[in-house]
Amino acid sequence: MPDNLQRYRKMRDFSITSEPQGGRTRGRELSFVIQKHAARRLHYDFRLELDGTLKSWAVPKGPSLDPTDKRMAVHVEDHPIDYGGFEGVIPPGQYGAGTVIVWDRGEWVPLGDAHEGYQSGKLKFELRGEKLHGRWTLVRMKGRGEKQEPWLLIKEHDEWERPASEFNVVDAMPDSVLSGTGKVKGKGAAKKTRKATNEQPQLPEGVKKVELPLSFAPMLATLVEAPPKTGEWIYEIKFDGYRMLARIDGDDVRLFTRNGNDWTSKLKPLANAIRGLGIESGWLDGEIVVQNDRGVPDFQLLQNAFDSSKTQDILFYAFDLPYYGGYDLREAPLLERRALLRQIMDARPSERLRYSENFDASPVEMLKTACDMKMEGLIGKRADSSYASRRSPAWIKLKCQQRQEFVIGGFTEPQGGRVGFGSLLLGVYDEHGELKYAGNVGTGFNDKVLADLTAKLKALETSDMPFATKPERGRWGAGGKPHWVKPKLVCEVAFGEWTRDGKIRHSAFQGLRIDKPAKVITIEKPVAVTEVSVKATTATKVTKAKSRATKSSQAALPADLKITNPNRVIDASSGITKIEVVEYYAKAAQHILPHLKARPVSLVRAPDGITGPLIFQKHGAPIEGIKHLDPKFDRDHDPLMEVANVKALLGAAQQNVIEFHTWNATTKAIEQPDRMTFDLDPGEGVKWPQMQEAAQLVRVLLEELGLKSFLKTSGGKGLHVVVPIKPQLEWDAVKDLSKIIVEHLARHVPQRFVAKSGPKNRIGKIFVDYLRNGRGATTASAWSARSRPGIGVSVPVAWEELRDLIAGNQWNIRNVDERLQLDDPWAEYGSFEKQTISKAKKVLGFE
Repeated sequence: MPDNLQRYRKMRDFSITSEPQGGRTRGRELSFVIQKHAARRLHYDFRLELDGTLKSWAVPKGPSLDPTDKRMAVHVEDHPIDYGGFEGVIPPGQYGAGTVIVWDRGEWVPLGDAHEGYQSGKLKFELRGEKLHGRWTLVRMKGRGEKQEPWLLIKEHDEWERPASEFNVVDAMPDSVLSGTGKVKGKGAAKKTRKATNEQPQLPEGVKKVELPLSFAPMLATLVEAPPKTGEWIYEIKFDGYRMLARIDGDDVRLFTRNGNDWTSKLKPLANAIRGLGIESGWLDGEIVVQNDRGVPDFQLLQNAFDSSKTQDILFYAFDLPYYGGYDLREAPLLERRALLRQIMDARPSERLRYSENFDASPVEMLKTACDMKMEGLIGKRADSSYASRRSPAWIKLKCQQRQEFVIGGFTEPQGGRVGFGSLLLGVYDEHGELKYAGNVGTGFNDKVLADLTAKLKALETSDMPFATKPERGRWGAGGKPHWVKPKLVCEVAFGEWTRDGKIRHSAFQGLRIDKPAKVITIEKPVAVTEVSVKATTATKVTKAKSRATKSSQAALPADLKITNPNRVIDASSGITKIEVVEYYAKAAQHILPHLKARPVSLVRAPDGITGPLIFQKHGAPIEGIKHLDPKFDRDHDPLMEVANVKALLGAAQQNVIEFHTWNATTKAIEQPDRMTFDLDPGEGVKWPQMQEAAQLVRVLLEELGLKSFLKTSGGKGLHVVVPIKPQLEWDAVKDLSKIIVEHLARHVPQRFVAKSGPKNRIGKIFVDYLRNGRGATTASAWSARSRPGIGVSVPVAWEELRDLIAGNQWNIRNVDERLQLDDPWAEYGSFEKQTISKAKKVLGFE
């Protein structure tokens, strides 16, 4: 008998993930399960038991009770039967990393021969679940025996059908059936809601009514050297725990880490306590802690609580309320948000829930007291600050001692009577995504921690050194020879100082961080107080800006830059002028230049505006600051160009350049591309939801080929999917591979994709342009403006944002300011610059 779970097991590291390895066989009835899976993008995993495994499909939008809704269902690997009861968090770095809940489960009854239906691609069945009932069909669209083959999940006509305009089952019943969700009882079923109390807290003025977001990123504080002396600030204790966000939607309460991992199953007592606050809907921001016998939060005790699964002593300190009662409160001043939060928590006190007090004392005195009590430090917040889902200078942190997270890259052998290991070898990622050795820690471990941590290290041991370079003289700290581990574990360490060569001294282990992925760990450097004060003031002004004049004033142009005809209209449809284009590039310089540096560039100039003749220039433009490249790169023409600095960028904008297009290779290895680009170009009649679905299908296929991809808007009608690769193949090989990938999409999803250009071929379909991967071909750079009505901007986005995008030209040079202030959604790009295409070649049979 073939092992149908071989692929499932090969894709997972069971020493890290808690997913079941398999073992349970089928019972009397055939089971089904639908799991709600918040991975890089929320989707629903539809699984039917057959032949001892769960046949599985990923349904991006989830099932619909409307027979006219034909939901895409991507066939994936078989799962073990006992996966049907799995709920939990798949750790970062693992396949499908994210939160899984059991959305529905029950029995399924084949209508006809199940094996014949499954093999022929038309499987009819009846569901008898807690939410879904009645007759359904799974239909294979095209292609047999292929990976990631597309199917459709369709509700058949019966008494359980419901029009989509009347009832959406995934929105109406969002939670887990294992936590007591009510069942859908045919027509007329409605979402369960809590009765509103008679006395509602007073909302701040000017807040907007919105749908409660499914996910939410927290506001993060900036490390500073000392408290600022200007501005109105409040100060709270910096708790020694884990950041936690609570989403409340009626009786459905979910607890998420700062990285979006669902920890509700680990913190059921806290979820129940938050449910008792009587909040109809909202998001709470806070910290979970365990206090020692002196009433002080203790990070080691918190970690022990999770290790022993004894979480009843965990407390939740709430300090902000960004959403409440159907309203977005993020633009309201901090003091007003906190006053509302205080009122809510005082109305229904709980032993497990605490309000994070701010104190009427000088920050210097407060910090001294906190340090005397062996606390971590203080958090300062501007009293008038809005809530921004990023690191902001409007929130600051002051620490009693130097302390931060490190990635564990190895350990040394124990010496003397020590057991387990001698010291941990620590690292941090640099701006290029390389793990740099940062010293070691050999103190702060008790016997239990040593034993538990040794077991985790042994499970991750490898022969490959994870650090980019060895330390000088090969010194790895106390102990014998080093042993390497996969860089997956993150620990928190207190230390005395950084040495000149970037190593820590006088270090002490504080505990493991199970709430943060290793790839985000970098050196945290304090910012000067004067710099924070200026940044915080600027951030407040930007938030409150109401006019383009205010935004334009933020763009500091060089004094020696002469702008000719600054008021000439570039785009008649919007009235955008030349000076606005130049000012945009001044503001965006730090974002776009890393994408332009060391790459040949082509320029799109619009001397008579975007409705006049456009000049596409690849060679020898006489622009001040432009670098002319080695003639050998293109011997038959004038030299290729590079825009490597602000002077060249703004000089080009002054000479009417609107767009910057770049090659897929750098000047370091001009004949070996370091990325593939897939330009999703919609034909006539393609609606935006089809573009979103198409981008997700491209991403899924690339993941099956072992390739991490990154998404950006085109600034026009489409989307760009960018795949970093190790520069080792020639241009023709990379272009041929990209062509095979596109043809694979067009062959297996012909109703969505086409591999041939031309208007007639693309009606109602999306052309995926692989020709962008040939030598000399270019694509609009990230953060480039586009010479189209509205002057859109090509903006990098996270895959998690795809669902909320509204268009490929969603951002333009007038509305992009807030986006420029957010953290880089492509921050992990550098970590994948060495990924190879060996798996893709093997899967696609490409030689």
